[in-house]
Amino acid sequence: MVTFPRPFVMGGWEDFNCMKLTILTYTVNLIAFKEDPSLERHFKGHRDAITGVDFSLNKKQLASGSMDSCLMIWSMRPQMRAYRFVGHKGAVMCVQFSPSGHLVASGSRDKTVRLWVPSIKGESTVFKAHTATVRSVHFSSDGQFLVTASDDKTVKVWTLHRQKFLFSLNQHINWVRCAKFSPDGCLIVSASDDKTVKLWDKTSRECIHSFCEHGGFVNHVDFHPSGTCIAAAGTDNTVKVWDVRMNRLLQHYQVHSAVVNSLSFHPSGNYLITASNDSTLKVLDLLEGRLLYTLHGHQGPATCVAFSRTGDFFASGGSDEQVMVWKTNFDATDYGDVLKTQKHGTNINGTLHSLKSEMVCGDPPKKIKTQESAKNQQWQEEGSGLANTLEHIVGQLDVLTQTVSILEQRLTLTEDKLKECLENQQKIIQNKMN
Repeated sequence: MVTFPRPFVMGGWEDFNCMKLTILTYTVNLIAFKEDPSLERHFKGHRDAITGVDFSLNKKQLASGSMDSCLMIWSMRPQMRAYRFVGHKGAVMCVQFSPSGHLVASGSRDKTVRLWVPSIKGESTVFKAHTATVRSVHFSSDGQFLVTASDDKTVKVWTLHRQKFLFSLNQHINWVRCAKFSPDGCLIVSASDDKTVKLWDKTSRECIHSFCEHGGFVNHVDFHPSGTCIAAAGTDNTVKVWDVRMNRLLQHYQVHSAVVNSLSFHPSGNYLITASNDSTLKVLDLLEGRLLYTLHGHQGPATCVAFSRTGDFFASGGSDEQVMVWKTNFDATDYGDVLKTQKHGTNINGTLHSLKSEMVCGDPPKKIKTQESAKNQQWQEEGSGLANTLEHIVGQLDVLTQTVSILEQRLTLTEDKLKECLENQQKIIQNKMN
């Protein structure tokens, strides 16, 4: 149950704005039942800026790469020691666990890619992947392929078995910062310092579209879990989301005050987290198209961020040499889950949560069993009633916001007139004294 604070004693315009903000905050909490993210752990062991972080499938391990040329494997279990892997002869620019969690890939300034076994022995195989710094490594979802991106302006695809080179994608005209497989492995997206994001067909090996809307270099790109969208982070301080089916811009976020270095989609597809040189992490609500949280933790630029495979944790790294692990919390209870915990206490079909999922993902509605139809209809009516109530509250808040806006405009006009009167009065007094 959500309780409101005691009534305000109105003492001025600030109190009114404060009351409006408080009502809005409590209403948003009532609608979404979201909890704030919380910092769970932080790891120190690297001797230079962190360049990449990634969770293993079972969340028991976290890998991090650093400009100190080392790869660290951190145990998420308390009191367990970390592994430091040494082998690269230059800064480690990227890391990623394989889908099974049995391997970790790393790319380096030494132009090589290493495949590590994340155990105490730290065994690895190495192959020269590019003729310049390797900026990005990414496994296909089936674990059969690896895509790499480099300062040599190329994207290369390899088989994981024996690290056999398959083909190269060569249309970028500047450093390639990042390359990722789509969830189904049919597409590849790449981001470059030539200010483009390119979409490639893995089978035909052709560039099927170039997104050129960024005003600066593109540092990072990733696929939405549905595979229908991509998000890109740029040096122009923006985050952009494109539909890869229609090749059109869906969302444009200007929430950071400095370069955006990294981003990661929540597995639900409803949230996007970003890391920036302004030292903050920001959580974006993609369904509502708004900033949800701003997180402060790193002393200096936040260089990388990644959700765990299940989305209940995310990790971040910074130029402060620290790796931080956060508990997501805000995804723990969704609107549909709240309806499920009402007095009936059993799973229901046709809730607003299900409808929202169908609307976003395009899945057909589930068929309701005949013997359960009466109960489900009753529960749907209750859910609809609650939705109507919340919609009414939001509508009233919109009216309140508009009213406040009008009052603010009038107050500004009054202040301007008062200032003008005071200035005229001052002039009159000065004239009399002269």
